Amino acid sequence: MWLIALAILAATCLVPLTFGVERPGAVWLAISLSLFFVGAVIAWALVQSRAQRRVFEDELAGWAAEQATQAERIRIARDLHDLVSHGLGLITVRAAVARTMTGPSGLAEQEAALADIEHASRQTTTELRRMLHVLRSTEAAQLRPADSLEDLPEIVAAAQRAGLTVSLEIAEIGEVTAGAQLTACAVIREALNNTLRHAGPTRASVEIRRSADMLVIAVQDQGRVPGWEPQPGARHGLEGVRERVAALDGTVMSGATSEG
Repeated sequence: MWLIALAILAATCLVPLTFGVERPGAVWLAISLSLFFVGAVIAWALVQSRAQRRVFEDELAGWAAEQATQAERIRIARDLHDLVSHGLGLITVRAAVARTMTGPSGLAEQEAALADIEHASRQTTTELRRMLHVLRSTEAAQLRPADSLEDLPEIVAAAQRAGLTVSLEIAEIGEVTAGAQLTACAVIREALNNTLRHAGPTRASVEIRRSADMLVIAVQDQGRVPGWEPQPGARHGLEGVRERVAALDGTVMSGATSEG
């Protein structure tokens, strides 16, 4: 549109050169008509530009809302996986261990396993209800405090109650952000849960140290207990761990090693 307006102005300037200036009235009429058309074109261009901008802003807002919704769905799915996988994984492992126990000592172990299963079931149900309340509520809901490195002993203790033998070693790591602490707890919880599912009541070690400006978390186990049948989960745990770590510009390495 701006090119059309400039073309009209150029044509107006050429009128006197083409027809001369013998009749000034005709020249002024041509100039007036040209200015009128230029003004009309500019006004039309402004109206169209604003209309297109409103359409673009509406589309951009819709796209941003869709992206935010997708991101929130992924976050909720990841949190639900962590919650359900940990609780049901503990229940599955304890039930599998208790099923193999026989004799008087086995009866005591079965009673302890049933107590752990009841506790895990109640805790998971409570957490699910809390999360559903948060999702349904239109008001700000009171959430539990985010996990921090201070919660690691309890995470390890829960894994030990499920049958693992876990050693925890935390070196001098200095100050760690709240987001990194939350991610570290999620990674360790998922790693120990996977160890329980796939290796059974084996031995595992958790080490946290600092390397330059990075926080290094190493979780290793001694391999599958003889006769243990792996209890596969939803197969989304490692993917969720990678997403959490990638959000902090970190990397995840997993798989079998020479040490277990």
